[in-house]
Amino acid sequence: MAVFGTLADKLQKTLGKLRGRGKLTEQDVKDALREVRLALLEADVNYRVVGEFTNRVRERAVGQEVMTSLTPAHQVIKIVHEELTQLMGGSQSKLELASRPPTIVMLVGLQGAGKTTSCAKLANLLRKQGHRPLLAAADVYRPAAIKQLQVLGEQLQIPVFSLGDQVSPVDIAKAAMEHARRHANDIVLLDTAGRLHINEELMAELRAIDEAVSPQQVMLVVDAMTGQDAVNVANSFNENLDIDGIILTKLDGDARGGAALSIKAVTGKPIKFAATGEKLDALEPFYPDRMASRILGMGDVLTLIERAEAQIDEEKAREMADKLRAADFTFEDFLEQLQQVRNMGPLDQLLEMLPGVPGMKGLRGMQVDEKQFGQVEAIIQSMTAEERLRPEIIDGSRKRRIAAGSGTRVQDVNRLLKQFSQTRQMLRQLGAFEKKKSRHKRGGTFGLFR
Repeated sequence: MAVFGTLADKLQKTLGKLRGRGKLTEQDVKDALREVRLALLEADVNYRVVGEFTNRVRERAVGQEVMTSLTPAHQVIKIVHEELTQLMGGSQSKLELASRPPTIVMLVGLQGAGKTTSCAKLANLLRKQGHRPLLAAADVYRPAAIKQLQVLGEQLQIPVFSLGDQVSPVDIAKAAMEHARRHANDIVLLDTAGRLHINEELMAELRAIDEAVSPQQVMLVVDAMTGQDAVNVANSFNENLDIDGIILTKLDGDARGGAALSIKAVTGKPIKFAATGEKLDALEPFYPDRMASRILGMGDVLTLIERAEAQIDEEKAREMADKLRAADFTFEDFLEQLQQVRNMGPLDQLLEMLPGVPGMKGLRGMQVDEKQFGQVEAIIQSMTAEERLRPEIIDGSRKRRIAAGSGTRVQDVNRLLKQFSQTRQMLRQLGAFEKKKSRHKRGGTFGLFR
């Protein structure tokens, strides 16, 4: 599901109507803002936040500078983008680090919000940035919470500190700090206990940990899909603990976006990270301006580039470019490229980051069938090494074997072979065109005019 799918769809349609009007009247702007207001309320955005947002946009949009502009519709969209960005915090809010390590980051929240998984995801992200994180298991109440953190730590090869479930969370937090100092871990991530509901017992325990280790950052983990409940939870935790920031989980499953658009305005505390998938690398810094662009269908090329850089090896990319130019592209190469793209995240999210694509007719709200990519992978993996290099040797009996091995039909194998053959033919033509062009530059027709 695309992030903010329903809300984004409605806002893009509403603002898209303005583009076709040329000059705008004050009534045009008011009508559009009425639809924007309804879309935000239906997205479960706090009603007070909606009122203040639309008032600010209206004040700016009906001004002389916009109404007399040559492109008033674009000016209004620009204002909406700027106000959405401000609503979500204005600029990226980074994790604050201690001047003398270790930095203590305490994760808090209700049960089921995804604290333990977020703890591991954040450790993974920080390690990629050059840190040496330590995961500390301070949830001694939830069955298997410690084991879950240990399993995640093992998967990521990040150390996990635990004293079992018979020691108080305060003592675990203190011991984790000492362990980090001795083992040169510069960041300690405390996975604390949650409850099904906010109660004084939970808050008293969290305050005790806070007082004992004085964390540099208290991060609240909230489930984006709970909408206004997430905002209310954030308010309660902030009043009791004075949180420093928010990790928003399950943002990829939230078609409405009420929590992300309300939480900063209501609590005054920024969203610092957002989880956009279940994989352990699916946690990203939260950029309000990029998210506003995605909501309005302007894409998010910077995040797309960052994901590509994280997943695609530069040397291999150069080798692949050379192969493409020489039309020396095999099924082995195709499989490698497919896997790298899939590692960048769900394909509907990647499409959402391309400018203009979310608003294109026929593509808005499009569901990308990931199963088809899995089927292609299975077919290629069922080929022998020789067949991947020389697909022309794949005859009828080989096709039947490949289909049986991949759990597909012979027709599916035929379709893939045909598409691959057409792609290679196109690459050969492009390669021949490039060679011809380079010959001309060296001494052909164009060389006469040097």
